[in-house]
Amino acid sequence: MESQVRGGTRWKRFALVMVPSVAATAAVGIGLAQGALAASFSVSGQQFKVKAERLEGEGFAQYGGMEMVYESIEGGKKVPRPVAISSFDTAKITKMCQSVKTEIPLIGKSVYLRLEAGPDERHKVEATNLYIDVAQLKADATFEDIDIGVAAGDLTRGPDVKDDVKQGAFAQQARKADLRGVEQTAWATSAGTFKLSGLNMRLGMDPKMECF
Repeated sequence: MESQVRGGTRWKRFALVMVPSVAATAAVGIGLAQGALAASFSVSGQQFKVKAERLEGEGFAQYGGMEMVYESIEGGKKVPRPVAISSFDTAKITKMCQSVKTEIPLIGKSVYLRLEAGPDERHKVEATNLYIDVAQLKADATFEDIDIGVAAGDLTRGPDVKDDVKQGAFAQQARKADLRGVEQTAWATSAGTFKLSGLNMRLGMDPKMECF
């Protein structure tokens, strides 16, 4: 989905939680809740926050990369940002919260978008071929069969390595990854499929809407 301008703000592609109209937002939200759509989420020139009580992943790989983002929410040229790309063959997420803060220059206010899903152990967020371009991560992590220091070009776990991965760069991988108390900022998230059980999405101007 190409960049759109709404109220003077330029948004990048965002199939996961934002689309050009309220009607389309509802349709996409319903589709994601039913596991019907592939999904990606990124916001021009901005990081967003993701919090989760628990992320259980199979086929984990992590390696360094660069995310090309617009230098501001108004667009302009794209600039490179270093990221740690975390990928999972499959993942289940409990009590996921995702939020983004957007400044509105003309009125000096901020608008917050908050998405919540996977409310309990019986109703988790489920994802396949999940990629997260992470800027910062805080969690208690447990890995099974971990391999630290493998070259990025030699990864055998996780989804297929993207073409832009620098061959020979540092990477790590594990058969399983169990992260608890997750708090992270990211530039982008994408998945082959995303099933958002118990989806709750809202907009507002209260700073408390941020996930953390």
